[in-house]
Amino acid sequence: QVRLVESGGGLVQAGGSLRLSCAASGRTFSTYAVGWFRQAPGKEREFVATISWSGRSTYEADSVSGRFTISRDNAKNTVYLQMNSQKPEDPAVYYCAAETDYGMGYLYRTSDYSSWGQGTQVTVSS
Repeated sequence: QVRLVESGGGLVQAGGSLRLSCAASGRTFSTYAVGWFRQAPGKEREFVATISWSGRSTYEADSVSGRFTISRDNAKNTVYLQMNSQKPEDPAVYYCAAETDYGMGYLYRTSDYSSWGQGTQVTVSS
């Protein structure tokens, strides 16, 4: 497993932008697929985006497609989530998760991942 720490959350105005970071420990981070999920109060944790170990393959949920972009820098052991055009439905605790990438397709379920960060809060003001 790998240890993950999210950062970059905070308060953003509706329509604004925010970038989250997910920093990982471990020399094998470049072999992991990484996903971002979010959980609003009273709701289930939902998939946001995922990226393959190489960064060449990404997949975003329909609700954020065209607004959010996932990327990674394996030299820095970090995955990013660039969030643009924030909407009222975006506030949540955002979590990153990692799992060994066996090239079996996109990992978009919470059960696909074995390592999780502690989360970072994103709040949107109107």
